[in-house]
Amino acid sequence: MTRRTNKTTAAAVLLAAGLVSLALYNSARARRALFPHGSGRLVGVSGVRLHLLEQGGGAPLILLHGNGSSAEDFKTSGMLDEAADKYRVLAFDRPGFGRSTRPRGKLWTAAAQADLIHAAIAQLGIERYLILGHSWGASVALQLARRHPASVAGIVLVSGYYRPPPRLGLALAALPAFPVAGGVFRHTLLPLLVRLTWPLAMGKIFRPGIISAAFASSAKEIASRPSQLRSIAAESGLMLAGALAGGRFTRYHDLSLPVGIIAGAGDRLFDAKAEALGLHSWFLCAYHPAGRPHGPPHRTAGRSRDGGQGRCRGEYLREDGTVARLRS
Repeated sequence: MTRRTNKTTAAAVLLAAGLVSLALYNSARARRALFPHGSGRLVGVSGVRLHLLEQGGGAPLILLHGNGSSAEDFKTSGMLDEAADKYRVLAFDRPGFGRSTRPRGKLWTAAAQADLIHAAIAQLGIERYLILGHSWGASVALQLARRHPASVAGIVLVSGYYRPPPRLGLALAALPAFPVAGGVFRHTLLPLLVRLTWPLAMGKIFRPGIISAAFASSAKEIASRPSQLRSIAAESGLMLAGALAGGRFTRYHDLSLPVGIIAGAGDRLFDAKAEALGLHSWFLCAYHPAGRPHGPPHRTAGRSRDGGQGRCRGEYLREDGTVARLRS
């Protein structure tokens, strides 16, 4: 009996030592992941440290990334440089991503993030601005337009989730947000699993697009940090809660500003076409049926057919440049 107890104790000690070693390794790797990305500036708002990359001159354009990515993705993809030719571009790390903090004890909904980012923009002396939001960032962009209409000149929504259906994947992605067990998993095994499965994830998000080696490497190291994994899980949980609540689009009825909606039939993460169609009766839309994936925009730009001055007519551009009607 004593021998069996000793073996059990020894196994427990070895397991604990292994987990502690993994946690220390992941912590060191997480710190190194941010060393090459020390550019940009920090803005303190309501106890939150927000990091942003700023470049260019002209009308202010705010870039908001999706769940799991960071402002650095706009830089490594080339979009920041291209947009900076015409705009004063400010790419924010949303709370808990990149170099921005995400204090515990607050539910960081899209609305809460919108208010925080608006306060940061005002602190920078900017009164009116354009917004491009990708994926989860599109939800924040919508809330900025809804809650601060006097400041938002127009929005572009790229591959956004507006009424996502409940999915098992969302539930699994939210599990690491749970305390204790989720925390242990985030600091030990989950970063390793993220790095091992990264090529598969990149293929699902970007295929058939080409992924630059610099982008894939940079994004992997930043996304596999334990602190960012907590934010990813929390936002997956918020998406799941919204899906189970059966959200509707009525909360956007009061918006009256130029809006572009970009989605792709090639999106493998969710039904982007259905999401875009759900909004098309209120907003001016651009639907890309030719296979655009879910990933953040890479050196692509577009504008609505009548300069963004009206409501959505339910039209999209074919590959040959002709216009077709969307069918619901």
